[in-house]
Amino acid sequence: MGDIKLGYNTGYWSAGPPPGALDAVKEAEKLGFNSVWTAEAYGSDALTPLAWWGASTEKLKLGTAIMQMSARTPATTAMATITMDHLSNGRFILGLGASGPQVVEGWYGQPYPKPLARTREYVDIIRKIVARDEPVEYHGQFFDMPLDGGANLGKPLKSTVHPLRNEIPIYLAAEGPKNVALSAEICDGWLPLFFSPKDDKFYRDCLQQGFDASGDATKKDRFEVTATVMLIPGDDVEECANMIRPFLALYAGGMGAKGANFHYEVFARMGYADVADKVQALYLEGKKQEAAAAIPLAMVEDVALVGPPDKIRDELDKWRETCITEFLVGGPAMALPIFADLVLG
Repeated sequence: MGDIKLGYNTGYWSAGPPPGALDAVKEAEKLGFNSVWTAEAYGSDALTPLAWWGASTEKLKLGTAIMQMSARTPATTAMATITMDHLSNGRFILGLGASGPQVVEGWYGQPYPKPLARTREYVDIIRKIVARDEPVEYHGQFFDMPLDGGANLGKPLKSTVHPLRNEIPIYLAAEGPKNVALSAEICDGWLPLFFSPKDDKFYRDCLQQGFDASGDATKKDRFEVTATVMLIPGDDVEECANMIRPFLALYAGGMGAKGANFHYEVFARMGYADVADKVQALYLEGKKQEAAAAIPLAMVEDVALVGPPDKIRDELDKWRETCITEFLVGGPAMALPIFADLVLG
């Protein structure tokens, strides 16, 4: 799939904006990174900081990883997509995700069931709006345009703004096999969060199912796999791993409810079901430090690159052989030259 590209992920905000984010974004552009990405959960939104920081760049592609579908109607997302693409002169990438039931139903007050079918309709509507071929009329299981009911005065509409591009790339965050296949079928890229090179064949097979279902024989050649890859260089491997263990514990054990944690299922597929069970039990008891300590080094090294630079360079070879086309890394501006040296050479 060609040389690995490098992107910068600003990540989630905590109590406030991440310090030094704009400096890091500028540094990423100077170093020849391909893209910069923002995120949202139930605090800051993804679009505002991307527009704010992106205004200080000229070449970086600007992506959302991810915009939560339950937060906006398809038309609202399409409007933002067209707007961002114009403002960035055609650099916008729309990264979407279903999120999880706790956020969707707890924060947005929207129903979560049938996320794949809902995603299919959502993306279809966005494509129709951005194409701007005709006024949009759509009557699906989840979305009704114009609405049948209410004041009964709705009519099909077409965007007043002419899109800069009538086809804007859409990437889908996905972890389960059916959702990964869906990304290849209806989208232009896949955004994996926890990717392990040893699962490459599993994911390639999922993607191939989607390519086959799309009916587009050329899609595989231009499809992007933009994966978040935690990269922590340092002399002490265990100390580097300790910087990642709390993050893995949060996702493997602390996210979602017991029996409804898609991140947990990813680690279980890797062969860490017992570890994930232990981590989840500790996390749900409020023992976060013990949960992080229960993450073995092997589990960290399956999804991250940690340790001395030479070790990381050696391990990068197996990552380059996977379906990944772009690494998303995070960290302060001062770390980015190191990442560029390791990944881009």
